[in-house]
Amino acid sequence: MEQLIEQFLEHLRYERNVSAHTLRNYSSDLQQFVDFLKQTSETLPEVSEIDHLTIREWLGALHAAQKKKASIARKLAALRTFFQFLVREGLLELNPAKLVATPRLEKKLPTHLSIEEAIQFIETPDLETDLGKRDRAMLELMYATGVRVAELTTLNVSDVDLHNRLIRVTGKRRKQRIVPFGEPAADAIRGYLAVREKFLFNAPISKRDDEVLFLNYQGTRITTRSVGRMVEKYIRICAGRHDVSPHALRHSFATHLLDSGADLRDIQELLGHARLSTTQIYTHVSMEKLVEVYDKAHPKA
Repeated sequence: MEQLIEQFLEHLRYERNVSAHTLRNYSSDLQQFVDFLKQTSETLPEVSEIDHLTIREWLGALHAAQKKKASIARKLAALRTFFQFLVREGLLELNPAKLVATPRLEKKLPTHLSIEEAIQFIETPDLETDLGKRDRAMLELMYATGVRVAELTTLNVSDVDLHNRLIRVTGKRRKQRIVPFGEPAADAIRGYLAVREKFLFNAPISKRDDEVLFLNYQGTRITTRSVGRMVEKYIRICAGRHDVSPHALRHSFATHLLDSGADLRDIQELLGHARLSTTQIYTHVSMEKLVEVYDKAHPKA
């Protein structure tokens, strides 16, 4: 079974072009299932011997271990995709995971900032420092374009067209899209590019990459974890809301566009969503705001 999982991961990596983050999740979830099978059986069963009852037993163990429903649902989805791959390859006749119901999840509306909160947050970095110039450029670009953090960290200098104020973003499954940005983001990027070489020269010659846009203090490509820490740092300085994540700027970007009358399909294109249904969550956010305004303003609300 472990060999089949390796084949499946190779399929994801080279044929479906999934991101490194997605690949790690699939690998981790499937390995946890294998570990469960090893604990409950003297020998690891063949994939043809695994039925929906075995999968339900694993989900029950996860629930008993107080794993979150969203985490359990993700692990079940990984199993479904794996077994479906085996069916397609002719190694299984039926997908046993299809017979297992997904845990019912609460629909959570995305956390977003008001326009005033977003501006205050983005303008927190100290532009007198090189680090502040870099951080301001990242925050401005995230809010101006709605890029995912993983997309931000993979940007190269050649992906940015400052003259036309456009960036080329490589999203999920290596799909590329062009996203415009405004003059404030362009100014912030110019400010950072003026000091970027100082970061670059901190890297050893063997690791120095002139193409990388956003660099850490060691002169190498910044990681998503570092961006998360950067956001937490400015939340503390701002003394504002504590539920702000890097992704909140993406949600704010979409919500503010929708509130200003942008078409949902245009927002879908800018965000890089494969399905319109994913983008439609923002209509609920805007409707919630509309109801709140109505309740406050209408005399018979």
